[in-house]
Amino acid sequence: MKRTKTVLAGLTSLALIASACGSDESSDDTTDDNNDTTEETATSEAASDDGESGSDGDVTLRWRTRPDNDAEIEVYSGVSDSIDEANDGFVLDYEPGGTDTGSYQDQLITEIGNGTAPDVFWIPGTDIARFQSEGLIMDLGEMAAAEEFDTSAFYPETMYHLTFDPEAGEPGDKLWGLPRDVSTFALYLNLDLIAEAGADDPRVLASEGNWDWEAFAEVAQLVTDTGGANKGFAMDGWWAPFGSFVNAAGGGFFNEDRTECALDTPESIAGLEQATSLYDAGVTVPFGEDSESPWKAGTVGMFMNGRWATPGARSDADFNWDVVALPTGPGGTQGNWLFWGAYVVNANTDHPEEAWQLVQDLTTAETQASISELGANIPSRQSEEAIDAFLGFTPPENNQAFIDGLQDSPTAEGPLWAGSWPEYDEAMNNAVTSLFNGERTLEDFEANICSEVAGAFG
Repeated sequence: MKRTKTVLAGLTSLALIASACGSDESSDDTTDDNNDTTEETATSEAASDDGESGSDGDVTLRWRTRPDNDAEIEVYSGVSDSIDEANDGFVLDYEPGGTDTGSYQDQLITEIGNGTAPDVFWIPGTDIARFQSEGLIMDLGEMAAAEEFDTSAFYPETMYHLTFDPEAGEPGDKLWGLPRDVSTFALYLNLDLIAEAGADDPRVLASEGNWDWEAFAEVAQLVTDTGGANKGFAMDGWWAPFGSFVNAAGGGFFNEDRTECALDTPESIAGLEQATSLYDAGVTVPFGEDSESPWKAGTVGMFMNGRWATPGARSDADFNWDVVALPTGPGGTQGNWLFWGAYVVNANTDHPEEAWQLVQDLTTAETQASISELGANIPSRQSEEAIDAFLGFTPPENNQAFIDGLQDSPTAEGPLWAGSWPEYDEAMNNAVTSLFNGERTLEDFEANICSEVAGAFG
């Protein structure tokens, strides 16, 4: 396996296409936004204890994140215990988050209004503007500046949004939180099924520089031709998977400053045309259906998802598997995403200093390493040590595919500061679903999509 230090290019057009880790989400997602957790959020009775002192007289802080599975809940619980034991200033109460993507954020907003929300919580990168504009999260900039906190340790794409000043229309001295982790997409491969189909190994094609849309479509067709329930490709039904095709063709969801729709540009349409052709050819699991379960069951050759799918693959995939980078599109890149989410502080917390300290403790290199070892995340700190550690967290063997995605000009998941991302996402996803399911033509989509999503810009 080759080892490459990630050096992301300077901030380019940060066109949003998010929400994770999911995600989350997806892909979010950074982080994955479509994965469920069986745990329920804390009750209002537990929330009423917010701000009270712990048994030893310390301040009690409640914090929440959205884990994808029981194994991740256990890891976060252990992280909470470790920070609690090492800190004399507060006692921690960890709460696993809700059950799916949108309801997790909506429930937080409701709880903040009711005065029952935790002091610190994780939200996807797409939701930073929503929570900030409604006055739900605290600006940590002054406390960070007083401590000369170094935000450059994190990927600049994430810090662009976490330091964004809406009044100035650009990054400034604001700090809305710190990133928990990052992720990119890769294709999870069923190597046994691909070999049975007589198709070339995508990892070999990628190493030879021949992993493009044509080669990808050929592998997908050969796997589908094996018959039965087998399909060559599957992706989940949210914005990031189809957005990767848009990005790879050189298009995007928005114009350069993300104030208008760009879904009708020739490049964006070319990306959607490529994705539509896969559904028309019958080589995919239908859009909107669960795509992870059939891959785990051994009937899908290539499954697009983020790093958050790794724990499930480790535990459930009863076949030889690995990952490979997304194929290169006509735009010259994979069209990948940089998914992320952030720990933020409840604007109404009674203990801002302690909450800020907890946010820092939750994003140290040591904490991120313990979570990354589970397989679900890539550290959000861009140090060589963090990357070296991540590459050793196997399986999959080809972890470099995720790092390659970070290096290949990924589009950063981010909020829509000039409008409402939830409204834009809903309108766009409805239109794309109709397109992929054969209910509307590409010509109709091109002619009408930007008027259909215009309301999201107010």
